[in-house]
Amino acid sequence: MDILNNIWIAISTPNEALVKVLLGFFAFFIEAPLSFSLINNIFSFTHSKKKKYIYIFLSGIIALLSMFILPEPFNIVFNYIMNFIFLYFIFKSNIIKNLIASLIPSIIFNLIVFLILNPYLTIFNLTYNQVELIPIYRACFALTMYIIVFLFVLIIKFKNITIKTLENFDYKNKYIIILNFIFGFCYIIVQSILAINYIDILPIGFTLFNFGFLLIYFYLSFYSLTKVVNLVTTTQKLENAEAYNKTLHILHDSVRGFKHDFDNIVTTIGGYVQTKDMEGLKKYYSQLQEDCEKVNNLYILNPDIINNPGIYNLLTTKYSEADEKGIKVNITFLLDLNNLNMKIYEFARILGILLDNAIEASSESDEKILNIIFRNEDKNNRNIILIENSYSDKNIDLDTIFNKGVTGKEHHTGLGLWEIRQILKKNNNVNLHTSKNDKYFSQQLEIYY
Repeated sequence: MDILNNIWIAISTPNEALVKVLLGFFAFFIEAPLSFSLINNIFSFTHSKKKKYIYIFLSGIIALLSMFILPEPFNIVFNYIMNFIFLYFIFKSNIIKNLIASLIPSIIFNLIVFLILNPYLTIFNLTYNQVELIPIYRACFALTMYIIVFLFVLIIKFKNITIKTLENFDYKNKYIIILNFIFGFCYIIVQSILAINYIDILPIGFTLFNFGFLLIYFYLSFYSLTKVVNLVTTTQKLENAEAYNKTLHILHDSVRGFKHDFDNIVTTIGGYVQTKDMEGLKKYYSQLQEDCEKVNNLYILNPDIINNPGIYNLLTTKYSEADEKGIKVNITFLLDLNNLNMKIYEFARILGILLDNAIEASSESDEKILNIIFRNEDKNNRNIILIENSYSDKNIDLDTIFNKGVTGKEHHTGLGLWEIRQILKKNNNVNLHTSKNDKYFSQQLEIYY
């Protein structure tokens, strides 16, 4: 009985040290997993179980360290900065997505505190200091808050409320969204300070009124964000439809040409067969096959096959540029871009630079050939993008072309391959192998997973 009595005294009387221990336990084992579940359901982060547990473990450790080492409010600021860094480096997502994701748990938790703190004090006839310093009251309040957040997460998951695209905003929209969430976060901090100092004298009606306004503000913010996301997505689809329409026009003209000349093609083949001119037939067939390959390449330039709008648009644009310069382009696409273990922005930059260089070099050669191959290599756990082109300058130095300012082209800065090297330095799972032979200059990009 003495032990139970001592335990009851410890948890029912002011005990700041025990409160910190309880909050630390909750932060590590409840709040960190709950926060990740919240942001993951909203933003659908691409992650493995390993990445998930690493993020939860690190954010929990940081919460403990900031709670016991740093004074308020510096511990809160430090906590969110570190969560932003963890999101950036573990999940490799863009800055605006990380910023919003690191602020959302704080916004949700604080909104729920605003909602339940005053009623909690009134129902149990407590003061704010008692809730702050007495372990049993603080634990009950924290668990109530976590239960409500958990129910909120279940609603989001059940309703499938997700924001899937936060990458392709222009700078104006990015700044507006970022500032909106930062000001909202600052407003919540100010409200928290006011609530802590005056919660004992504020009526419940005022608390509910204040909560209602905050809820409306963040609802409108999320509503505006989803509308902007939908607008960006629709714009991308229209751009892709326009690019695909160009491809269909070229494909249609090619098919019409085949249909128009079909009788002539068959008659010509018949002539070679009747005269048993196999050498002439082989030569004719190889020329006919070139036109067939062009139609096949145009079929591959399909948004259902190239399943990333940005990369699809980039490839169709570069194909059109190469076609206008009389370059024979051969495309093989056997890759799911949704599983690319690299930031799509950086991948697009590398691909664009390599294609620009290949198009220019092949246009100056006699053969004018450009081969583009996308494939997955399960055996070595990597994606391979091979770009090889015919070229005229056989004396090109492979050891210096990646240096800043080195170029063999007129009116060029020589920064393209140097920029690729800077991107490669930031990604330890990405390699680029450059080689050449008598026929082709090759760039093989390898992305390991």
